[in-house]
Amino acid sequence: MIRVAAAGDLHVGPEVAGTYRERLSALAEQADVFLVAGDLTRHGTVEEGRVAAGELRDLGVPVVAVLGNHDYHSGAEEEIAEVLRDAGVTVLEGDGTVLDCGGARLGVAGGKGFGGGFEGHSASDFGEPEMKAFVRHTKDFSGRLAAALQALDADIRISLTHYSPAEDTLAGEPPEIHAFLGSYLLGEAVDASDVALAIHGHAHKGTEKGLTSGGVRVRNVALPVIQHAYAMYCLDVPDGTEPEFAAERVSAW
Repeated sequence: MIRVAAAGDLHVGPEVAGTYRERLSALAEQADVFLVAGDLTRHGTVEEGRVAAGELRDLGVPVVAVLGNHDYHSGAEEEIAEVLRDAGVTVLEGDGTVLDCGGARLGVAGGKGFGGGFEGHSASDFGEPEMKAFVRHTKDFSGRLAAALQALDADIRISLTHYSPAEDTLAGEPPEIHAFLGSYLLGEAVDASDVALAIHGHAHKGTEKGLTSGGVRVRNVALPVIQHAYAMYCLDVPDGTEPEFAAERVSAW
């Protein structure tokens, strides 16, 4: 069994430094890995990035993170990623990593992702250059995500993004903004890659549980959704069979 803790949309800043870390005191006892689904900061400043790094440093388990749209807001995303890496956090952007979790190999690939919408009401790369650029950005990332997931030499693969790969977990958000919360192209990358679980954040008013079009479990772990310090997803890997969920639970604030 691999015990995966996950959370997103931490939105930390100097005035709350140390507050979230206090809620992670039992993490090393409960989890094998901690996945962070973007929006670690509020305004994407390096100062806030340093606070996020302090919250996630030396937690006793590997920490793998992606950035979110808030982390890009001030144009300091590279600096924020470097600060996090200096604190021991693995930061992904269209690439992957493999972790040894008690003898089982957990592969995680991901990145921020982008919007575009879902089947039947999605944007297309037609018309103005600005619209083409919008959709092509998602297409480019989705291609890199699929390649990174498929390259993982692991017993279990997890997709980690900020934007959603499935519309199910956006339930509760206004339908008019779904195109800015995720894309079916991310879901296609997940479905093509033998993924056991897809984790995302971003949709604060969304729903925790959903499925891609291909039936892969999707979990929205934005803190306003899970209402706890992190959610726990325990994946069992019986010999010769596909990964299955052994349990799901949340850890209290």
